[in-house]
Amino acid sequence: MIDLLVKNAKIEEGDTLVDIRVKEGKILAIDTASKEASTKDSEEKASFIYNAAGQWVCPGFYESHIHLDKACILDRCNIEKGTLDEAIKETGKAKKNFTEEDVFKRASRVVEMAIKKGTVGLRTFVETDPKTELRSFDAIKKVAKKYAFAIDIQICAFAQEGLTQDKETYQLLRQALDHGADLVGGCPYKDEHPERHIEMVFDFAEQFDVPVDFHVDFDLNPSHSSIPKIVEETSKRNYQGKVSIGHVTKLAAMPKEQRLHMAKLLKDADITLTVLPATDIFLNGREHKTLVPRGMVDAKELARLGINTTLSSNNILNAFTPYGDASLVRMANMYANIAQLSKDSDIAEVYKMITKNAAKPFSRQSEIKIGNPADFVVMEAESSIEAIRTVAQALAGFKNGKQTFSNEKALIFFT
Repeated sequence: MIDLLVKNAKIEEGDTLVDIRVKEGKILAIDTASKEASTKDSEEKASFIYNAAGQWVCPGFYESHIHLDKACILDRCNIEKGTLDEAIKETGKAKKNFTEEDVFKRASRVVEMAIKKGTVGLRTFVETDPKTELRSFDAIKKVAKKYAFAIDIQICAFAQEGLTQDKETYQLLRQALDHGADLVGGCPYKDEHPERHIEMVFDFAEQFDVPVDFHVDFDLNPSHSSIPKIVEETSKRNYQGKVSIGHVTKLAAMPKEQRLHMAKLLKDADITLTVLPATDIFLNGREHKTLVPRGMVDAKELARLGINTTLSSNNILNAFTPYGDASLVRMANMYANIAQLSKDSDIAEVYKMITKNAAKPFSRQSEIKIGNPADFVVMEAESSIEAIRTVAQALAGFKNGKQTFSNEKALIFFT
């Protein structure tokens, strides 16, 4: 007797359909789809059967950079200029009134959006500073526990508004790490002493043996990049493979020779780079009156050089990004459109940016294979490429062999 049988699934590009058998939360077998004559016998041996009906079944998506604590606060922000400084200022004012219950409610809303869009892993930054103290952190811990049946949530204790000039933020970061934060993050460009900020974040990482994730280089000025300093600290502390950076839009403004030099540094230090299309193009380039730049780094060139690149949502319904639905497939489609990608091979690489590549910081193998956890998502598409091109609907999800959500396939009623 097996626990789950997923019939007629596509897990590789092509026409072959397979049946996936699950026992005790692990994938027990993957076989060519059963013939009609043997289907009844197979069903009698499974506690639960799901017919994928030829749809694409994948290991699910990983949201590698999102802010649950400040999501869904548009009604508390006044957006006039649409700039980064304004977004930080408006959010800072709103943060003062965050309560644990408020953050829990808003974060839960976004997590449920993500689950229903096929997300199985999520890394959230939680701001720990005098404005919120540990209220947001405590709320997100409760969210992670509540939704653990469907999604793995990593919590990053994050210094958004500086660190070197604020001893209380320093102490709050330490407390968050003491209380189970999975990693530590910083924002050097908002600190009076960005290089010392980077060093202090790495000090925390070493002390608590956790990964590091920075918001860096978030403008279109090619000078004063934080990449060399982060690479220096990564190498000095033997932190290769444990560091991620997000935004990094300066790369889009750099001359090719300078950009390739920065790329080599990132590759040698094995640093993951996350592109955040929705926020990057919303906030950047506003000073231009004509031919407004896209304001987003094109990761294709970086990926070809061997850098691990990912895509993520960053913010949902706030002053940094006043829209969003936590759909990584939509984000991948948006990125591919902005980056002017059209070839199937390029779209396949974009798909990896929300699956295989994004799973790396979670230390997960994003692959449906025998012996792996039975975590997968059924998409309303027949291939990974079609899923990205059409912003396909996630129809169902499974974690450890148990169904976590269902989105009924839409029907058309002909008269």
